[in-house]
Amino acid sequence: MPARVVAGGSPFNVAIGLARLGVAAGFLGGVSNDRFGTLLADILASEGVDGRFVVRTDRLTTISAVATGKDGHPSYSFHGEGAADRSLTLDDLPAALPETIGALTFGSYTMAVEPVGSAYAALAEREKGRRVISVDPNLRPTAIGDMAGWHGAAERFYRAATLIKASEEDVQIAWDGHITVAEAAAYWLDLGAQLVVVTAGERGATAFSAAGRVSVPGRPVAVRDTVGAGDTFHAALLARLARTGRLSPAAIAGLDLPALKELLTYAVAAASITVTRCGADLPSAAEVEALLYAAPAG
Repeated sequence: MPARVVAGGSPFNVAIGLARLGVAAGFLGGVSNDRFGTLLADILASEGVDGRFVVRTDRLTTISAVATGKDGHPSYSFHGEGAADRSLTLDDLPAALPETIGALTFGSYTMAVEPVGSAYAALAEREKGRRVISVDPNLRPTAIGDMAGWHGAAERFYRAATLIKASEEDVQIAWDGHITVAEAAAYWLDLGAQLVVVTAGERGATAFSAAGRVSVPGRPVAVRDTVGAGDTFHAALLARLARTGRLSPAAIAGLDLPALKELLTYAVAAASITVTRCGADLPSAAEVEALLYAAPAG
C-alpha cells in the first residue's frame, strides 16, 4: 500500500471525536506554522473544534510513521524531537479556563516529554476537583524514548485523574507484563481515580470503580484498521457522560454498575465503527446511535 498523509495524534483525535459525537470540544497544544501544522489547524476548525487555545509556533510538526499489519494492528515510529507539540510551556497555559469546560483530557507521549509534560501536568493538578481529568496513557515507547522515567512522569497525571482509560497493551508495556489488568486498575483507583476503563480490542472492555467491576463484549466487525480506535473509545466515554449529564467528578464517582455497562456499550459501539475504516476516521453521534438502535436482522 502506498504511503499517504493522514492528520492525527491522540489528543487531536479525541477532540475531533467529541465534536463528531455532538459535544463541544477545544484543543490546547502546540501546532506548527509549517504546512502540516496549518493542515491540522484547518481540520480542527472544519470539524468545529474550538481553536482559541492552540499555540502556533515555528517549530516543525511531529511526523509519525504508521505501518499496519494484516490484522489491522499498527506499529509506530515518531520523528518529533523539539517539535511543535512538545514545545508547550507553563507560560502557554491559560491563566483561567471558562466554566463551560467540563473535562480536560491528556494522553500519549506528551505526558512524558518536556517541556510539554510538565506544563500539562501542572494544568491537570491545577484543575483537579474542578473538572473531570481524563487520562489515556496510550503508550508509545518509540516516542517516549526513556521508559525508565515514564512511571514518574505519568503518575503526575494519574494522581490528578478522575477517569483513566487504558488498553491491555498499555498495561503490558508499562509494567512489562508483571501485573494484571485488575492490579493496574487497583493501583490507579488507589491513586484517586474514580473510574478506570481498560479496553481489550475485539474482546470488549472492563470498567473498575468503587461500585465494582463490569465488562461488555466487543462487537463482531470486519477490522480494516485499528488506528484511532482507542481515541474513539476515549471520546465516546466522555461524550456519553456529557450527554447524560454525568460529566463531573461527583457524578462519575456515583455511577452504578448498570450505568457503567451502558457507558461501555456506547464506547465499544463507537470504536467498532472506527476499526472498519482506514485511518483515524471517528464516527458521528448519528452513526453510533444507528448501530446501537438498529432493528435486529430478520
